[in-house]
Amino acid sequence: MEGFRRIPALSFSATEIMALVLGRDLLKPLEGTQVKAAVDSALAKITGALPPSGLDFARQMGEFFSIGLGPHQAYARHRETLERLSRAVAGRRTVQMRYYSASRGRVTRREVDPYHLWFSAGGLYLIAYCDVRRDVRMFAVERIRSLTVTAHAFQLPLGFDVEAYVENALVVMRGRLIEVELALDRATAAWARDRIWHPSQQVVSTRRGLRMTLRVADTRELTGWILSFGRGVRVIKPAALRERVRQEALALARH
Repeated sequence: MEGFRRIPALSFSATEIMALVLGRDLLKPLEGTQVKAAVDSALAKITGALPPSGLDFARQMGEFFSIGLGPHQAYARHRETLERLSRAVAGRRTVQMRYYSASRGRVTRREVDPYHLWFSAGGLYLIAYCDVRRDVRMFAVERIRSLTVTAHAFQLPLGFDVEAYVENALVVMRGRLIEVELALDRATAAWARDRIWHPSQQVVSTRRGLRMTLRVADTRELTGWILSFGRGVRVIKPAALRERVRQEALALARH
């Protein structure tokens, strides 16, 4: 073939083999899709070219190192949707889809320009310009009921930055940006201190535990995350968030 160049023989260190295997494990939610099949195929070719010592190390890895993914979606049954979306994103083609809106509880028809596929918190999301909302929105892939790639081409807006688009979300949900200050007691601070919950977080140790500040989107996701600390957390500000968390805690108690 024109332009063909033979790929030189590659050698891998033990840590490089580990990185490859772990990278494959991180993609387990995509089991049954083309992406995962391609990664598995590539890794099989690589391990097939390893010397016996390298093969032994790759097999032994499972005995001393593993990954727990936590809650996540399974995308095997969405394989066709993912394949079409991948083509549409790569080819900059508008798609028409039937989408189930969880907030509305019904299926609506949308025409969107697909900008990017984003995997976060165990779920895969399509970031796209929506003709209904006339804005860039995020769509959960598993809620797409049907999808057709059109012949209509679109241009990605100049300067659009995916990282900037999602940076305010605590996990996935976007919303109005607020500054949050929390007080964590000693027991809670002991395990919460060293985790990166959000890039904006700042922590200061206190006699009673920890003060944490963040600049994040004001969403239901934020309320639920604060409640996950149980009685080990107090919302210092803003007052509206403190009241919302209080009301949610009272509702839980009533249940």
